[in-house]
Amino acid sequence: MRLQTKLILLICCLLVLIISIFGIYQEQVESDMVENETGTRALAVAETVAQIPEIQKAFSESDPSRIIQPLVEEIRVKTDAEYIVVGNRDGIRYSHPVPERIGKEMVGGDNEPVLAGRSIISEAIGSLGPSLRGKAPIFGDDGSVIGIVSVGMMQEDIQERIEPYRQKLIWMIQLTFVIGVIGALLISTGVKRAILGLEPREIGRLYREKQAIMDSIHEGILAVNQTGHVTIVNQKAAKMFGVAEGEAMVGKYVLDVLPGSRLMEVVQSGEAEFDQEMIGADDILIANRVPLFNHKGQVIGAVASFRSKTELSKVTEELSQVKRYADSLRAQTHEFSNKLYMISGLIQLESYQEALELITRESNIHQNLVQFIMQQVPDPMIGGLLIGKFNRASELKVDLSLDPHSSLLDFPRDLKRSQFATILGNLIENAMEAVMEQENPEDKQVRVLLTDLGDDLILEVEDTGPGVPDELLERIFEVGYSTKAEQHRGFGLALVKQAVEQVGGYITYTSLQPHGSLFTVAIPKRFLGGGRREHERSDH
Repeated sequence: MRLQTKLILLICCLLVLIISIFGIYQEQVESDMVENETGTRALAVAETVAQIPEIQKAFSESDPSRIIQPLVEEIRVKTDAEYIVVGNRDGIRYSHPVPERIGKEMVGGDNEPVLAGRSIISEAIGSLGPSLRGKAPIFGDDGSVIGIVSVGMMQEDIQERIEPYRQKLIWMIQLTFVIGVIGALLISTGVKRAILGLEPREIGRLYREKQAIMDSIHEGILAVNQTGHVTIVNQKAAKMFGVAEGEAMVGKYVLDVLPGSRLMEVVQSGEAEFDQEMIGADDILIANRVPLFNHKGQVIGAVASFRSKTELSKVTEELSQVKRYADSLRAQTHEFSNKLYMISGLIQLESYQEALELITRESNIHQNLVQFIMQQVPDPMIGGLLIGKFNRASELKVDLSLDPHSSLLDFPRDLKRSQFATILGNLIENAMEAVMEQENPEDKQVRVLLTDLGDDLILEVEDTGPGVPDELLERIFEVGYSTKAEQHRGFGLALVKQAVEQVGGYITYTSLQPHGSLFTVAIPKRFLGGGRREHERSDH
């Protein structure tokens, strides 16, 4: 039987028992009240009749019933009594609702206390049936008891008076039972919802599974409630804190077992703490503390997990090696991407007319641009890279332009084309990615300037992107760092800086107003291996 059904049956049975006891008690109270009221009224009538002078004088007459019967019957009708019987000390009736019974002996056997001079209320079976009687003595002039007055109310009539109360009580009991059943359904449903619809055996199994999981994981786990008392602790945590038996910590105040714990601060502030160091029994631990919230957003406790710093350092070192390998692969991916763009451009420069026409038509590249590149940038690798980037910009709907004053005719022979391609390709790619964040298509502009005037090769890449915040300027050339939220980024500028330093040049970043960025690279034409210039930064 399911827990919800058990709860409903248990509550309903308990409700029936309580309602039954209450109903019986209430019915008895009502019955006693009506009977007491009826008996009191009957006794009052009996005492009133016993004090009537005409009735007292009638006892000295030869035929008392002649006087008493009419007088008593008139009173009976007015008081709505079932009967009023007047008898002498011997119990002989002088009045009765049934005239034929006058002169006969009174029945019921309850006259003794009255003959002793006391008024009583009694229940007896008379000649008319079961009744509730009020009896009073009639005293003579000398104070002796000369007769008895008995006023009776039939039990049947009393039950008829009680019946409306009984019906009302039954109706109230039924209504209470219906409300109780509804309450039982609501309670059982609430309990079921609170325990996520689980049965007791399932809860027990989950508890055992939780304990097994807690003891099998490699981290130490400790949880406290809102008052700071430990509710959960696994064996690993107990061992970390030098406690022989983990169960000994449950129920204790956390600061009594862990004086340096900050779990209470987390409970009070509701803010999580990550990667915090603390001292364990024989090792330094790395602790993470997270508050627990109920459905109303209130803090109801906190959970802390602990790892050995020594073990974590070993894992970190292994991950660092993997990361360095992954970074190397990502760097190669950038390089291969640039080479693919150069291949695309080289195919066009080798005069494959059909391929050139197809690429030109799909990329919307004008022939004069190709001719300009061929005239001003005669180096096939650099020219091919530029044409490939223009194709890429066309796909991205980015306005990429080459400054008409660009010229790269005096390209140093000892400067590796692959290094220069790395610098140029990554700067243009980063600029295009930056302007892609702009919503207005007119703001997606990238300008490239190449010049060989003077002793240096000058390369400028300007974009209309959001720029780089001042507080991040010192980190933009770090490997793996990126202002974008996506993973596997932060390698382009790092490769640019590395290539610039390898050729002895320098790179500067300028923040443009109102928004935009300008990267400038200067490479000496007379490259001396190993030499480099410090990169500078200026803001305008």
